[in-house]
Amino acid sequence: MASADIKALIFDVFGTVVDWRTSITREGQAFGTRKGIDADWAAFADGWRSLYDPAMARIRDGNRDFVKLDVLHRENLLEMLDRTGISGLSEAEIDDLNYAWHRLDPWPDSVAGLTRLKSKFIIATQSNGNIALMVNMAKRAGLPWDAILGAEVVGHYKPEPEAYIKACDRLGLAPEQVLMTAAHNGDLVAAAACGLRTAFVARPTEHGPNQTKDFKAEHDFDYIATDFEDLASQLGC
Repeated sequence: MASADIKALIFDVFGTVVDWRTSITREGQAFGTRKGIDADWAAFADGWRSLYDPAMARIRDGNRDFVKLDVLHRENLLEMLDRTGISGLSEAEIDDLNYAWHRLDPWPDSVAGLTRLKSKFIIATQSNGNIALMVNMAKRAGLPWDAILGAEVVGHYKPEPEAYIKACDRLGLAPEQVLMTAAHNGDLVAAAACGLRTAFVARPTEHGPNQTKDFKAEHDFDYIATDFEDLASQLGC
């Protein structure tokens, strides 16, 4: 498909647009310094993230009604605090640490690359993150979204087909006019099955030394890029 046929790009955010692991580690270290808590905050970040997909799976499987990601993150945080023996925090302190996900830093190419892509296309989030999380992150990091889409908007968590199909509908576009952009092969395979075009952007350090997959594109996606600047160049921006 020619890039002229594409009208919008929608983006996975955690790991694709922002460096969640480094950011959560930084936030944890700052929190620990303030509270006098000595912990392995990189391991804490990994553990917290490991609870992310299982929490959403219960909703995807119909075993729980839909709730926004802030709720799931907080429940998972409580589990991590219990696992690591961190106690004595107030409700406000727990909330502040939970909102670390609202304060994630972008990858070095994200803002410039997105700005270039925005000059030619609609750009929007397609994240499992909720609206407030995405808006707060964008304001802090300077992410120039045209629209905030994703799980809370459509009531479905990726990789459910409705997550992708309803996002295209919200933009008034056919799936084939929308380019799903992600650093995760599985996300793109699910989007492609719904008729969306796909772009893989490599983030080989997303999980730090613990990364075991998604080092490269493993399927025949429409575009394969080293970063957002490279993708912008491929799309003529």
